[in-house]
Amino acid sequence: MSDPTKPANPANPDGADFIARDPNSPAFWDERFERGFTPWDQAGVPAAFEAFATRHVESAVLIPGCGSAWEALWLARQGHRVQAIDFSPAAVATARAQLGQYAQIVEQADFFAWQPTPEPGWIYERAFLCALPVARRADYARRMAELLPPGALLAGFYFLGATPKGPPFGIERAELDTLLSPYFDLLEDEPVSDSIAVFAGRERWLTWRRRDGGGDLS
Repeated sequence: MSDPTKPANPANPDGADFIARDPNSPAFWDERFERGFTPWDQAGVPAAFEAFATRHVESAVLIPGCGSAWEALWLARQGHRVQAIDFSPAAVATARAQLGQYAQIVEQADFFAWQPTPEPGWIYERAFLCALPVARRADYARRMAELLPPGALLAGFYFLGATPKGPPFGIERAELDTLLSPYFDLLEDEPVSDSIAVFAGRERWLTWRRRDGGGDLS
């Protein structure tokens, strides 16, 4: 029997017998959404996100790996221009069912190949980097830099500290800084008080600004 006090590991949860084990495949996430196993889902909007979005009403926002799309729904209701994507068909179906009249803002797409329209003024990070296999981290940083024009922002929650297995795949703070600093300048670094169990005590709200001409995108 699973221990409710122990953060659930989507790759190998206690008491669950999943077939898909590769988080680099949509099938991994399809199976978990179809069976209702989403321990990363806050079922609401975090305070730091709401405060940040309220300060950036005029900027279009992109949400990669949107999952159930709680934040996308909040943004749409507030009149923000928002695009949300996920490469899992089951996640997209879940998001669209929740979004109702705003369902068109969610699209099934591969973040590493898809091009948003309009160009985002900021990208929201929540449980996306930590869902990716470690080998894709450099691709993540480069793609974020490709999508954001100089002065645009990468903002959200980062799951810090190495983990023996995942997802979620935690990242050491020094590694995160090394990953993003060629392209971005850090503007905000704040503690998080309303994390859900799987991320509790390990999250920071970070805001990064795209540097003009920084980093090698070749």
